[in-house]
Amino acid sequence: MKLRRAFFQAGLDGPDSTLSQLLGHLKREGIPLEPVSRSRLDAMSSHGTHQGIIVQARPFAYATLLDIIAAAGEGRALVILLDHVADEGNLGAIVRSAEVVGATGVVIAKARAAGVGLGAYKSSAGAVLRLPVAQVANLATAIDRLKEAGFWVCGASEHAAGDLWSAPLEGRLCLVMGSECQGLSRLVRERCDFECSLPQYGRVESLNVAQAATVMCYEWLRRAMAEQRGVPGATSAPSPVGSAVAEDPARGLVSGSPDSDGCFTAVAGAGGEDG
Repeated sequence: MKLRRAFFQAGLDGPDSTLSQLLGHLKREGIPLEPVSRSRLDAMSSHGTHQGIIVQARPFAYATLLDIIAAAGEGRALVILLDHVADEGNLGAIVRSAEVVGATGVVIAKARAAGVGLGAYKSSAGAVLRLPVAQVANLATAIDRLKEAGFWVCGASEHAAGDLWSAPLEGRLCLVMGSECQGLSRLVRERCDFECSLPQYGRVESLNVAQAATVMCYEWLRRAMAEQRGVPGATSAPSPVGSAVAEDPARGLVSGSPDSDGCFTAVAGAGGEDG
């Protein structure tokens, strides 16, 4: 993460303090340091929780869709595309899950959608610095580009006829998650090759979008691991019609990686901040 400036509370930087050591490191890295009052730090921070220092970061460096496609190579790969997910906490949590299962990248919209800010940094546990996140002007066009690169596109929707256990969630897959409360938009849904939902047996109405995304990411990973181990019944998705990209069995598992009372309906294509 590239830093622009650090503000620290004057009087706390004694020679033996942890803050003093941190300030020394920042100074060696060429980061401008500015002593300020405790009241100013309180005003700049969330609920006054700053521990005597606040660092101003440079804008997040987004990848491009072409970067993600290139990183996917030609074999098995997972890309998560978010259809206007609006909560930064949900975005960060999805990026975290995607990075953990070895996805290649996450694609988000430039407008009317959460971007990578403080909330996403925190909820991703730093995964936004490890996994490419691309912003695109048109999600439908991005899906078309991913299809041209050999990806099958799965839309998670409560309207799906089948569940994820029967869906072909393997191989080269773009998983599309719908926005909070609105689900998948019409243009995005029309471009999906198939849809699936999450089965539900309990009384709670919903999972949030981040939880649903995690379930589906791990189903993709489970099948990838089963196929690699030669487990019977673990089959790869066929290559899309007209695609020049074929599965390479010699490759590894992967080819490259707004609130709790919302209205997400236990599927990956609808829901409130709670996905």
